Amino acid sequence: MPVPSSALVAGRSVYLRWPLRSDAKAFVAAVRASAKLHRSWVQAPETPARFAAYLSRFAGTASRQLAAASHVGLVACRVEDGALTGVFNLSEIVRGAFQNAYLGYYAFAPYAGRGYMAEGLRLTLRFAFRVMRLHRIEINIQPANARSIALASGAGFRREGFSRRYVKLAGRWRDHQRWALTVEDWRARRR
Repeated sequence: MPVPSSALVAGRSVYLRWPLRSDAKAFVAAVRASAKLHRSWVQAPETPARFAAYLSRFAGTASRQLAAASHVGLVACRVEDGALTGVFNLSEIVRGAFQNAYLGYYAFAPYAGRGYMAEGLRLTLRFAFRVMRLHRIEINIQPANARSIALASGAGFRREGFSRRYVKLAGRWRDHQRWALTVEDWRARRR
C-alpha cells in the first residue's frame, strides 16, 4: 500500500497523519484493547466523547496552524495497511524565546514492541524540529515505565531531572523523570 497523501511525514514502516473524526471507532477500539498496556501510564480517550474532545484539542483548526498551535496530535499508521499503531501528542507548545513542547505517546496493542513507536518517534522529532521549528522537546516518564524510558533514551533524550508527585493518573499523583532533547542534539545524532 502506498503512503497516502494525508501523511505529514513517512518512514519505512509507519507514517504520521492528523487524527480524523473518521478514526473514532477504530481509535476507541484500539484504546480499549490496549488497556493493560496503558495501565497507569496514560489516560487515552476510551469513549467516543473523549475522542471528540481529544480531536478538538489536538487536531482541530488551531492545531493545524503550526506556527501558533499549542497542542498537536499525530497518529502513527502502518504503511502496509494504514492500521493505527500509536499516538504522539505535542502539548503546551510555547513559542517566542522558548520554542518548547512536551511530548506524550502511547502504542496500540497488538503493535507494541514491533518497532513502530521507535520509528514514529523519529518521525515526530523530524516533524517537530524541521516543520514546527521547535528547539526543545521534553518527555515526562514514570520511573517504572521501562519501555517508555528505553524509547526516549534510544531516540537520544537525556534524563534531566525528577519531579515528585508530578501528574495525577489513574487517581494517584505519580512521580516522573524529566527527559529532554534539543534540536542541536538531534542534529548531531543524525550526523
